[in-house]
Amino acid sequence: MCGIVGYVGKRSAQDVLLDGLEKLEYRGYDSAGVALAQEGGIRVVKSKGRLDVLRQKLAVQALAESSCGIGHTRWATHGEPSDVNSHPHSTPRVSIVHNGIIENYGALKERLAARGYTFESETDTEVLVKLIDSCYHGEPLQALHEALGMVRGSYALAVLFKDFPDTIFAVKKESPLIVGWGEGENFVASDIPALLKYTRDYSVLEEGDLAVVTAQGIRFYNAFGEPVERQRLTADWDQEAAEKGGYPHFMLKEINEQPAAITATVSPRVEDGMPDLRIPELTDERLRSIRTVHLVACGTAMHAGMVGKAAIETLARVPAEVDIASEFRYRDPILNKDDLVIIISQSGETSDTLAALKLAKSRGVPVLAIVNVVGSSIARAADYILYTYAGPEIAVASTKAYVVQMCVLYLFALRLAYARGELEKAETKRLTAELLRAGEVIKPRLDDCEQIKYLASRFVNTQSCFFIGRGFDYALSLEGSLKLKEISYVHSDAYAAGELKHGTISLITDGVPVIALATQKKVYEKTISNAKETKSRGARVILFTTKDAVVPEGVADYIVRLDEYEDLLMPLQLIVPLQLFAYYMAVLRGCDVDKPRNLAKSVTVE
Repeated sequence: MCGIVGYVGKRSAQDVLLDGLEKLEYRGYDSAGVALAQEGGIRVVKSKGRLDVLRQKLAVQALAESSCGIGHTRWATHGEPSDVNSHPHSTPRVSIVHNGIIENYGALKERLAARGYTFESETDTEVLVKLIDSCYHGEPLQALHEALGMVRGSYALAVLFKDFPDTIFAVKKESPLIVGWGEGENFVASDIPALLKYTRDYSVLEEGDLAVVTAQGIRFYNAFGEPVERQRLTADWDQEAAEKGGYPHFMLKEINEQPAAITATVSPRVEDGMPDLRIPELTDERLRSIRTVHLVACGTAMHAGMVGKAAIETLARVPAEVDIASEFRYRDPILNKDDLVIIISQSGETSDTLAALKLAKSRGVPVLAIVNVVGSSIARAADYILYTYAGPEIAVASTKAYVVQMCVLYLFALRLAYARGELEKAETKRLTAELLRAGEVIKPRLDDCEQIKYLASRFVNTQSCFFIGRGFDYALSLEGSLKLKEISYVHSDAYAAGELKHGTISLITDGVPVIALATQKKVYEKTISNAKETKSRGARVILFTTKDAVVPEGVADYIVRLDEYEDLLMPLQLIVPLQLFAYYMAVLRGCDVDKPRNLAKSVTVE
């Protein structure tokens, strides 16, 4: 949820922290703050609002130079956005920034109050810093170990102690945290983009780890306080990849990066024209033994899972279920040892999804993770990994990560179908070749956006709309609807088109927009009939279909034509104009496209 950054070295800590927080602001932007180690103590400056508010506040403070500090950008959980609830939270001896939730903060607060501590904020983090302070007797590691032993919940922490002005202490439990390696300087961050201006070398803290970060080096300790080594990794992104590159918004940049992301994800997994998952343990023999596939994810990743379910069942004839991760973990799912759980997450840190993974493993069921971040918590915990090579995705609303998640699921479905004898080799090669050219297929949708811009201008004042579709188109309806409401704040719902007569058609009134998706030949006529039903009740219909489709008179007010493509793979092409429609609606409505209200990029708390 929140973004953490820390720096110790030879530069101005304030400058490095502000640079890092700018790259992490997609993780939360209710407030921001920094704590700087200075002669005589720790100086904290923080404020409600975007990072620019903090910059302005710092500009008039004229602080002394500092080469060690920690920073935070907040997505509020405990306590409304305000100056006092902003991080860092401090005592005269300790200052911390925190991403996570302390579940038992109420009981801890009562205990500390009885010992004379007072509280200014509504946050669980203020309770945590005062708990650490109460345990501190000159030994930071001992204080952290003792305090965190009393805590129930999740946390990624960066901690400064007044007595150790050249050291950052970083601790991780169930929330993402990495350290960056430099020369004569080192870093702490929630995510890689915060480091790329300074270094591409990093290590991932494992569960329960504590890192002691100085300019000279980084020491790691495990949950038992034992010294350990952690692998040093190199990011395959550079700073340029995490910048806008001339686009007005990250979201538009990332929509336009989808062809390259598809090629980067699919091409390395095709060998002699056949899908090759590059997972030696996931042999064709193992694939043949799978009884049921469970696809578990949240939000946009869950919508990718719906496309994956349809592909798996259509091609491989294996039962597939899609679960929202937050429901899966609590509904006591029926899992068998011969099943496979597929966990889908862009960040690899999604809290509910990680919990679902742990549940599956506790039942002895193997887990395949589809993630975008090497070394993330989900990647490390899974039995098998399929990385999506999307590169950094900064906009809160996911676009290219969704597309490559679908691509990986198509590859899995194709290999599963071939291994089980449901697809002949020639047909498998044909469909794989079609998947390989998906990037080429979607480029025309990116190059000519004028019709989509026009439609956005016609519907910019819409307050409510509906998406309808069947099969793959229904899965795309859900994602198109989510994109529209999360960035343009238009109330939007998606329905299986065949369900309209079972109640929802009562919502259709004069002038209400209905976005009808009809790209699947098998159900085309039925979807057209459903669109006609809404039109006859006064709806304004935008129909998305293919170039050769015959559209009867009076079905739609506007028709968006897509190139002919394999029905199975049409979601890869159809999603692009739906993303662009949401984007241009948001722009025309004056919304903050990359940072929609109340949302954060990675949901790392329940």
